[in-house]
Amino acid sequence: MSNQTCVENEVCEACGCAGEIGFIIREGDDVAEVSLFGADKAHLEGKLAEYISLAKQVCANVEYEVAPVADNATELHARFKFEVSAEKLIFELKTRALAR
Repeated sequence: MSNQTCVENEVCEACGCAGEIGFIIREGDDVAEVSLFGADKAHLEGKLAEYISLAKQVCANVEYEVAPVADNATELHARFKFEVSAEKLIFELKTRALAR
């Protein structure tokens, strides 16, 4: 038998809900960093194209930079700069489907 005590959920004064799950959106937090891993350069470039397409769906004016990739590379790093922090967050949430 357990000696744990049950505490009744407290209601949040700000929104009237009993539990909160979410993300903090900070001003200026608009750069997403992506690391991709693959068998070869062609595979990496194909995956990168998917991320670029998704980023442009979120923000047509997204800017991105990609670290130089050698012909025998198995890893690629890219940075995506969005116009606002919320776009970065949306992009990160949508990329979870690509990572599977």
